[in-house]
Amino acid sequence: MRAMVMERIGGPLDVREVPDPVPPPGGVVVAVRATGLCRSDWHAWAGHDDITLPHVPGHELAGVITVTGAGVANWSMGDRVTVPFVQGCGQCAWCRSGNAQVCPDQRQPGFTHWGSFAGLVALHAADVNLVAIPAKVPFAAAASLGCRFATAYRALTGRARLAAGEWLTVIGAGGVGLSAVMIAKALGARVIAVDRNPGPLGLARALGADHALLSGAHAIPDQVHAITGGGSHVAIDAVGSEQACADSILSLGRRGRHVQVGLLPPVAGHPRLPMARVIGWELDLLGSHGMAAADYPGLLALIEAGRLRPQDLIERVISLNEAAALLPEFDKASPAGMTIIDPALP
Repeated sequence: MRAMVMERIGGPLDVREVPDPVPPPGGVVVAVRATGLCRSDWHAWAGHDDITLPHVPGHELAGVITVTGAGVANWSMGDRVTVPFVQGCGQCAWCRSGNAQVCPDQRQPGFTHWGSFAGLVALHAADVNLVAIPAKVPFAAAASLGCRFATAYRALTGRARLAAGEWLTVIGAGGVGLSAVMIAKALGARVIAVDRNPGPLGLARALGADHALLSGAHAIPDQVHAITGGGSHVAIDAVGSEQACADSILSLGRRGRHVQVGLLPPVAGHPRLPMARVIGWELDLLGSHGMAAADYPGLLALIEAGRLRPQDLIERVISLNEAAALLPEFDKASPAGMTIIDPALP
């Protein structure tokens, strides 16, 4: 198969032929029809994750099962499937309780083993982790669910419990942030989107954001407090930086809920956060790490009903070769939406 291969941390990426994967016991091999290019992939390339070289990145995917391994009971060759980027073992207490996203023995394609920037990808514990793609949902839209869209959905519904009429501040209008805008509006919330570039903010407005703030010119928390009359009920850091996290926390009103989705690598030690505000205003700090397969039915029902349209967030579809050139610069790019890779493109 063709795959994007990384030979060294922070080095160039090469698209070349590599051996086809084989299904692990209880797992499957999936022919990748669409896979998302995400900031998390850049973190792996930059060395912020523990990976084994040579390595194939890619963790958001959708495709068709080509081979099933021993012990797979619920899936067959030809099934259209997607998968959460966190794949549980299926045996531990966390998996049995429906919380595979925090499984201590979890697998993550593109991190713990070769991922989906390839023609084929091996997936573990298929009966626990695979999700059937409804006929009306295209592969590209399904691929976006594995990380960014599903993460935003669970962050707002399962973690922050965002309610209709509440104010949400979204720091960062990339894939996660724009997903959060769309989901929040479907839930009946009022939304303030924040980004450093006007392009993504324009798309946030098109998706229903009530306000769009350009960061850098004025203090974001002050603007949020002025708009909301005391701060938002929920705020989400969809970037993953010390400044974005601080702006999210400081944008909250008293007893507000902050959700951390963006990864915070300790580039210069642990991030400095406004903990005095957290204590004094009794703020809740919530982490959110993807979404288990068990939670997908509610999300897919909203998509099938047309209340959520993740396909509207796709800005472009590119080839593996184009992705290999783009990934090293992805932290500096400002795409107004999601980038999807089609491994079949030349």
